[in-house]
Amino acid sequence: MDSGLYAAYTGLLARTQALDTAANNLANAGTAGFRAQRDYFSGVLAGGVDEDPETASQVGQSVNGFGVLGGNRLDMGQGELKATGNPLDLGLEGQGFFAVQTARGTRYTRDGSFLRSSTGVLQTREGEPVLDANQKPIKIPSGSVYVSADGSVSVSTADGSVIVGKVGVFDFADKSGLTAEGANRFSANGAKPVAGTAAVEQGSVEGANEDAVQGTMQLVLVQRQAEMMQKALSVFNNEFDKTASEDLPRV
Repeated sequence: MDSGLYAAYTGLLARTQALDTAANNLANAGTAGFRAQRDYFSGVLAGGVDEDPETASQVGQSVNGFGVLGGNRLDMGQGELKATGNPLDLGLEGQGFFAVQTARGTRYTRDGSFLRSSTGVLQTREGEPVLDANQKPIKIPSGSVYVSADGSVSVSTADGSVIVGKVGVFDFADKSGLTAEGANRFSANGAKPVAGTAAVEQGSVEGANEDAVQGTMQLVLVQRQAEMMQKALSVFNNEFDKTASEDLPRV
């Protein structure tokens, strides 16, 4: 019975935490460049797994077989590229990030909703300069803009077409060190970026890699699991109370 109580408790804890993750994923299903977070689980080890069963902690033996939420990992899967018709909107097909200069330093994003400032700087809608391969701002003069798959930016003027810069595409050997900031910004936490392999698609913006329908179903599923664990915990708790009030006085 006590083992069942521990199982119900760890299950409720894991499902409650997973509920927050599922709700956040669903809330950002319409956010450009959003990367969903996925739960992973780990065992609860109150004692060593190789302990002698006769001397091992009873609590440890009871809970070692039950998983709790170990944390969240960013899902780096590709989101859908949606055509916008804006020549300064850029989408990424494959692995990589754009780099933008924020008030907190360089941050990385898959959101390519860009525009040209009054001074000609390519920037985000929040006014953050987009960086080139050398992590310098990109200036785009007036004229028709064309962006190639490798990020090279050329502008057609009266004198012909001229390359004015190259949008940087960066990647990381180990993406597990990236930390999400807000809905679609990521901090590298000191990790050094390398050149990304993603192709740049002009006139498109990448959507979230979380489907609204699947996200809704996941949220409902986790909510029901949490309710089930809560009911199970209540049953075990009431059973303990009954044992304490009725059976123990007879001993």
